[in-house]
Amino acid sequence: LLVSKDLGKHLLEVEDLLQKHGLLEADISAQTERVQALNAAALKFSELEGYQPCDPQIICNRVNHVQTCLEELGELAGKRRKELEDSRQLWTFFQEMEEAEAWIREKEKILAAKTCGRDLSSVLTLTNKHKSMLGELGNRRALLHQTMKRGEQILAKKRFNPGGIQEKMREVRLRWKKLEEVTGLHQQRLQEALNFFQFSAETDDLVAWLQDTYRIVSSDDFGHDDYSTQALLRKHRVVVEEVEKHRAAVLALRKQLALLAPEHRQGVDVQIRVVEVEQLYGEVAEVAVLRQQWLQDALAVYRMFSEVHACEVWVDEKEQWLEKMVVPEELDEVEVVQHRFESLDQEMNSVMGRILDVNQVVQQLVDGGHPSSEEVRSCQDHLNSRWNRVVELVERKKSQLSSVLKIQNYLLEC
Repeated sequence: LLVSKDLGKHLLEVEDLLQKHGLLEADISAQTERVQALNAAALKFSELEGYQPCDPQIICNRVNHVQTCLEELGELAGKRRKELEDSRQLWTFFQEMEEAEAWIREKEKILAAKTCGRDLSSVLTLTNKHKSMLGELGNRRALLHQTMKRGEQILAKKRFNPGGIQEKMREVRLRWKKLEEVTGLHQQRLQEALNFFQFSAETDDLVAWLQDTYRIVSSDDFGHDDYSTQALLRKHRVVVEEVEKHRAAVLALRKQLALLAPEHRQGVDVQIRVVEVEQLYGEVAEVAVLRQQWLQDALAVYRMFSEVHACEVWVDEKEQWLEKMVVPEELDEVEVVQHRFESLDQEMNSVMGRILDVNQVVQQLVDGGHPSSEEVRSCQDHLNSRWNRVVELVERKKSQLSSVLKIQNYLLEC
């Protein structure tokens, strides 16, 4: 049993042989105690004095022979165990290599069947799964490295034919290298798909924002008075700032497109999409400028109307006063009225400046082709007409005062 050359043809068989060998070693251990006891009893016969049933030398020789046989048996058992353990190490190596190959084949099938997703959500899901696979790959790489190291140790012992071991190690290394290449290629494809779908999502978000902004900047609401128009103008300035902030994102689309994989960036649809975004941004920016100008023109109109109203209130007040005023005949009363006209001259100079400003604003609006040009021009003409009437009344009253003063002075001289 101990000199048998049967070391097993696979791991389970070697384990079975080792189990049987363990039983044999236990039997040898039990017989060793029995032999030692028998040897001790036999040696007593070699130490007898007087009558000796057997030659002591024969007894000693027999005891030594049995002890030597037992020691040889122990050595054979140790040698057999070492050979079986080496065989187990060899078949464990082959089994681990087969498991590694089976794992590699499984991952190769998975990678061959994997797609890169149809949208951003599916690509992110596949990317997370691929990260998990990379973790498995790292763990399996460490195990394979340990197995390869044990294979090198088996080769170093030179107990078995190195051809099969070296061939198996070479095959597994080649398959592992191919798996890592395929894994890296799939990871690259996933990253390219992720970049493309992220680019598409960001482009879609940008288009949606531009469309919403276009609806805002193309609004025909310019307010109904000075206050509401100022509020709209403040809101529009915020929108213009946002439009300007998005300029960099639109300009960056070309650079981002150039960084995509050729199969993605060369697509007609994605190139058309970029052009559409650029054109839409240009329209939004252009309409935003126009709306700001329209709001400023509307504000100018409402302020002009407000100024006209203020001037007309003053004109109404003075016009009524002048029409009702009767030039007195007494000198003292004439002097009082004359002082009032001096104050009126100062007021008229101030109002005249405001009316000139109104005329200037009206001219700018008319020259700029404002849609309310006719209404603004009519308002201007009405104000100027009212102003001219007041001027005429003032001049008439002043003339009357001057005539009264001349008469009063003549009477005084007389």
